[in-house]
Amino acid sequence: MQRVDPADAARPVILIVDDTPEALRFLTTTIESAGMTVLIAIDGLAALALLKNITPDLILMDAVMPNLDGFETTLRIKAIPAFQHLPIIFMTGLTETEHVVRGLNAGGIDFVSKPIVIEELLARIRVHLATARVAHGSQLALDMSGRPALAVDGSGEPQWLTPAASAMLERLFPGWSCASGGLPEPFLAALSVLQARPPMPGAFITVDAGDRTLEAGLLRNTAADQWVFRLTERHEGEEQAMLAAQHGLTSREAEVLLWISRGKQNREVSEILEISPRTVNKHLEQIFEKMGVENRASATAIAVTTLTR
Repeated sequence: MQRVDPADAARPVILIVDDTPEALRFLTTTIESAGMTVLIAIDGLAALALLKNITPDLILMDAVMPNLDGFETTLRIKAIPAFQHLPIIFMTGLTETEHVVRGLNAGGIDFVSKPIVIEELLARIRVHLATARVAHGSQLALDMSGRPALAVDGSGEPQWLTPAASAMLERLFPGWSCASGGLPEPFLAALSVLQARPPMPGAFITVDAGDRTLEAGLLRNTAADQWVFRLTERHEGEEQAMLAAQHGLTSREAEVLLWISRGKQNREVSEILEISPRTVNKHLEQIFEKMGVENRASATAIAVTTLTR
């Protein structure tokens, strides 16, 4: 299996919180061009709602917004223990010392002034991503200790498995044993496809195991070149039912969202479900509205989170 450079192995997820359409378009284009995935929230309340389903790698926070400004939004985010590690960079034209201090006191880790110098912003993002991933990656194995989870390196060699993961793999793949080293061949084959390209956030692989399906959802690619997965068993049709129930979708909308979350483009979904691309687009519009999201990446991330809880 070809080894994947850790720097390229996973696309960092950046949440941009800004109420200005021009700024959102500019930042989205720039950051995606730098190899990162962008999620969008148009105000502080929308950001808090999004964070109920998704944990990005970093947040770019506009300081001045209506309804709930960036300072108060950051205070609320940092009051949640699960987001203590989450780096937040403020973006603002307010450069007075009192505003900088207020942003840092609220929980921000850095400050960039508008108009934004792109090279500086990208450099700061990369530095804070690296620092956060080193710190968070070492904690992740402990957090997952009671759940079916495992980590592999860039060549697919297992780094660790939780007892629950080992028991699940032994049950689904008779003849395989944790003591034998390595991982079951069907799992490795699917994993090699995923690791051959930089995956989207929340990417996962599916492996047939008799009348069951094993899903391995990518939780994190750490700075130590560990690919951390959470394992889940599924019955046929269970995923669509979960998405429909959780997000108020019709059966067809849930099917479309499921295939989108698996990385399929509209044309491919159209062929799989035997509906027109125009119909796929219409379903996506309804999905976005019902889920309260602004773009495809946000819907995908929420869907994957729903399926891997």
